[in-house]
Amino acid sequence: MFNLEKLIRPNIAKLSPYQSARDEFVGNAEVFLDANENPLGSVGFSKALYNRYPDPHQKLLKQKIALLNEVSEEEVFLGNGSDEIIDLIIRAFCEPLQDEVIILPPTYGMYEVCGRINNVEIRKVNLNDTFQIKVDEVLNEINRKTKVIFICSPNNPSGNTMNPKDIITIINNFNGIMVIDEAYIDFDSDKTQLPLIHKYPNLIVMQTLSKAWGLAGIRLGMGFANKQIIDVISKIKPPYNINYITQKAAIIALDNKEQKNNFVDTINNQRILLEKIIPKMPEIVKVFPTNANFILVRVNDADKLYNYFVSKGIVLRNRNNQHGCDGCLRISIGTAEENYKLLSTWNDYNKNFNPIIGKAIGVPDMLNEFTLIKKERKAQISRISKETNINIEINLDGTGFCIINTGVKFFD
Repeated sequence: MFNLEKLIRPNIAKLSPYQSARDEFVGNAEVFLDANENPLGSVGFSKALYNRYPDPHQKLLKQKIALLNEVSEEEVFLGNGSDEIIDLIIRAFCEPLQDEVIILPPTYGMYEVCGRINNVEIRKVNLNDTFQIKVDEVLNEINRKTKVIFICSPNNPSGNTMNPKDIITIINNFNGIMVIDEAYIDFDSDKTQLPLIHKYPNLIVMQTLSKAWGLAGIRLGMGFANKQIIDVISKIKPPYNINYITQKAAIIALDNKEQKNNFVDTINNQRILLEKIIPKMPEIVKVFPTNANFILVRVNDADKLYNYFVSKGIVLRNRNNQHGCDGCLRISIGTAEENYKLLSTWNDYNKNFNPIIGKAIGVPDMLNEFTLIKKERKAQISRISKETNINIEINLDGTGFCIINTGVKFFD
C-alpha cells in the first residue's frame, strides 16, 4: 500500500522550508521594505519592471494552468524547466547511496543525470524492439529500495506513446513514486495520463511549455500530483524558482490555446509529409512510428550522414550511442521551409555518390508535395516623428507573439 510518509527522506520530512520575505504577510501592500530590493527601478528600463522579486508561489499562473488542465491549483507544481522537477523529485524521495530509481532506456537522459548527481543508484530496464515497456521485467526489478520510476510518453528519442495498459499495470503494482513525463503529449493529447492523478496518490505527471507552446526559452515545466506530493516538492524548491519574465510570458501564452493548437496541427501535418518522403531516401533502414514533433530514423552510417548535414548548416540529433538506437538520427520537425531544405540537402548528399539516384527514387517530384512551402509574405512600416522612430517588419504568415516594453504603458 502506498504510504507517502515512508517515502520521504527523513531529513526532508523534518525540514523547515525557507520563508521568503513575501511569505510572511497576507493581503495587499503598496510599500515593500521587506526584501532588500532596489526601489529605484531596473537597469536598462525606464520603469520598474524587474526590480521586485516574482511571486514565489506563482498564484496567477497556477490558476490558469489548473483551469486549462481541469485540476486544482494545489495539484500544480512549477519548475525552472521539467529538469528542475526531476531533480527535486529525486532529492525529496531518494536517500543518496541507499535508494534506487528505475528508468527505461532509450529515454530522456536527465533522469539518469539527476540520479547520479544525487548519488542515487540507477537501475535500467530496456524497452523492447518497438520501444514499448517490458512490464514483467520492470516489476521484477522493483525492490524495497526502489523509490521512483520514470516513464517518458511519448518517449524521447523514439517518439512513440507508451501502452496505457502497461503504465496502469506498473502503477497498480508499485508503492513508490511513479513519474510520467508527457513533454510531447500535446502531439498525442488524447493519450494523456493526467486525469489519473486523482485515482493514484503516487502518480506525478510532468508536462511543459517548451514544445507545442513554443516557449522553450522561458524554461517552464509543470508537475501535476495530489496535494501531499506537491507540498513535499514545494518544501525544497528555491524560493523564487520561476522568474517574473517567465510567469508573465506564460500567462499571456495560456490565453492563446487556439494558437497552440494551430502550431500542433501545422507540425503534425509537416511530420506526415516527412514520413511520406524520408523512407524513399537510400540510406534509410527504418523509420520508427512517432506521436511527437520528431522522427527517429535508422540509416546506413549515421555518423557520416550527421556530419554531412552539419557541414551544410543543418543540425540533427545523433542518437547512435543510445541503447536500441544504433545507427539512428532524430529529426525534429521544422518549418515547411526548413523541412524542404533538409530534404533538398539530403537529395544532394545522394547525388554526390550517384548523379541520377535522386531522380530514380522520385525525391524531386515528391518535394513538390510540400504544398505548404512558399516564400514568406512580409510587410514593413516605418514612422518617424519628433517623438518616435519606429521600424517594424511583420511576417504576415507568422503565428507568433511578442511583448514590447517601451517604458510608456500606453504604447506597450
